[in-house]
Amino acid sequence: MAMDRRRFLQLSAAGVLVATTGTGCRGGEIDQRTLARPAVLALLGPALVREIGVRYRQTVPAERAAPALRAAIANDGHGLRLPWRKRQSLAERISGDFAAGRTVVVNGWLLSTTEARQCALFSLLPA
Repeated sequence: MAMDRRRFLQLSAAGVLVATTGTGCRGGEIDQRTLARPAVLALLGPALVREIGVRYRQTVPAERAAPALRAAIANDGHGLRLPWRKRQSLAERISGDFAAGRTVVVNGWLLSTTEARQCALFSLLPA
């Protein structure tokens, strides 16, 4: 069966689209346990971090459940994830949140949205 150049290019483009879209939907490189262990835990302690997390989940109804929080943290602000683009670490995301003004005040604490989401995930863990 012969394939003309136009058909080859169409199938190639479709293959690239499927490959990048499939990769972009996966949770990725950050360990799930790490997501629920915010760096502020060492500074503030588990009781206060849990309280912040509960308050954040009350304030942001769309992010009350663990899957929604994980998805929000996994979206590193770049939209479609391409396999050749390095994903940001949590520290880079937090720094980027502050630089871009993506912050929230929860119980008097100024946090990046990534930190607040991590606190919310932590609050869902058994005490």
